[in-house]
Amino acid sequence: MRGSILDVPGVKVGHKEDRLHQTGCSVVLFESGAVCGVDVRGSAPGTRETDLLNPVNAVERIHAIVLTGGSAYGLEASTGVMKWLERKGIGYQVGINIVPIVPSAVLFDLNFGDPAVRPDAQMGFDAAEAASRKSFKSGNTGAGAGATIGKMLGMDKAMKGGLGTASIQGPNGLIVSAMVAVNAFGEIRDPSTGQRIAGARNKEGNILDIQALFLQQAEHESTQPGTNTTIGIICCNAGLNKTQMNKIAQMAHDGLARTIYPVHTMHDGDTIFAATTGNVATTVNIVGMLAAEVMAQAVLDGVRSAHTALNIPGYADSGGNH
Repeated sequence: MRGSILDVPGVKVGHKEDRLHQTGCSVVLFESGAVCGVDVRGSAPGTRETDLLNPVNAVERIHAIVLTGGSAYGLEASTGVMKWLERKGIGYQVGINIVPIVPSAVLFDLNFGDPAVRPDAQMGFDAAEAASRKSFKSGNTGAGAGATIGKMLGMDKAMKGGLGTASIQGPNGLIVSAMVAVNAFGEIRDPSTGQRIAGARNKEGNILDIQALFLQQAEHESTQPGTNTTIGIICCNAGLNKTQMNKIAQMAHDGLARTIYPVHTMHDGDTIFAATTGNVATTVNIVGMLAAEVMAQAVLDGVRSAHTALNIPGYADSGGNH
């Protein structure tokens, strides 16, 4: 399994990053609309339009999802995506007006690069303009540009995080995919081997057991709440409704739990969207099971594809030797 979120029909993806200042955003476009749910598990989230995805609320289809750096400031990128969609005549019809529905989530990367530079409306517009069906690189791309992992001991002991994607085939033509920006407080492990592949490092560069370290230093913890966060999207072509897609988003968090230790902490704003563009006959259990698996693979892809930046080492340059 590897694949991409682009394996799902009706999906376009665009990225924009500032390589100098190490931040960026990623946009998933649904020009024909998508049914979407969301599940927020982290305790320090930064989000936009997530209330609309509650099954009791009226809007049934969305037009884009934005994952972005910049903490709460980065939500401005969504405005640019809305402007792009409005120019294309894509949105929710309200009388003679069109209102694009663009749920969004942010991660904190203000401690990497220049904290005064964040994704803005222009960056969001440019990412939407760049969206296509063409394959894209994982790692230091889009929302993954400023992602880091293992900052508990300071940035000099951290490792580079990144943007990852994967997809999996199910029965009857079902496709379930994921895209995720990994900026976690916890360490990253490969669930197939138990190997630590990213996290806080000691002075020799070896990855430490962050859970043991956290227990030892609990009384002296210095990490600020909200300075991490893993944000992602599940996309599929299942014939499911908004209530069911909210359940898919919930089940997809199991993919984070299989790869990030610890996950959903007070320092993370972990958020997963789940959107569908199709009508393949299937069940919530099948899609949810595959969503958890594909999310775990996307996390690993994002971390393994991350390159060293600003002297923070990336797995892609080290070959996993720590």
